[in-house]
Amino acid sequence: MKVSASKENHLKAIFHLQQEQGIVTTNALAAALKTRPASVTDMLKKLKDQKLLIYERYKGFKLNAEGKKAAIQVIRKHRLWEFFLVRKLQFGWEEVHEIAEELEHISSRKLVDRLDSFLGFPDTDPHGDPIPDGQGRFHTQRQKCLCELPLNKEVQVSGIASQTTEMLEVLQYNHIQLGTRLEVRKKFPFDDSLEVKVRNRPPVTISAQVAKNVLVKDDEPFAEKR
Repeated sequence: MKVSASKENHLKAIFHLQQEQGIVTTNALAAALKTRPASVTDMLKKLKDQKLLIYERYKGFKLNAEGKKAAIQVIRKHRLWEFFLVRKLQFGWEEVHEIAEELEHISSRKLVDRLDSFLGFPDTDPHGDPIPDGQGRFHTQRQKCLCELPLNKEVQVSGIASQTTEMLEVLQYNHIQLGTRLEVRKKFPFDDSLEVKVRNRPPVTISAQVAKNVLVKDDEPFAEKR
């Protein structure tokens, strides 16, 4: 089924909201896409006609199996292109999101599969988000944020929760990226900021907001957030 770029954007946004909320409302989707609820309503009717979502009266809507499948393929393309741009063309990780937003609408499945093979079938994109495989399966790993770590335990950065340009610039400035080995040396109760020691570098202080968005591999069992 041929799906337009606009429809793909809506499917992807619904998928992400659905992961957080279960049932998605028109207002939530409009806010995520930065558009008017009326425009969203029109698109939802089209997606429903194409049998890509389920509407629950007085509650909201969610993707059905076909809708999820279509959304995951868009996410797969986006994250593969981000990986390509960073690893092969040396773009900064804070530069690639908008470019990948355009490239994700290339419809050739053969091209995407060849790209995946060329890149060595990566599990995660440059920000640590899992890349779905050709069958739409995600490789997941347990993670926790820096603010949850005990002191003086060295860990490896495995993901970034907020991937705004501003957040990525702060991390780049402090030499924190995927794969960085670091540990929390001190916690400041006044504002919940942290003193962090990156391997082979002097300690730096980062805000609580930054700490909450830096994810690390979790080697110990903990209660996963749902």
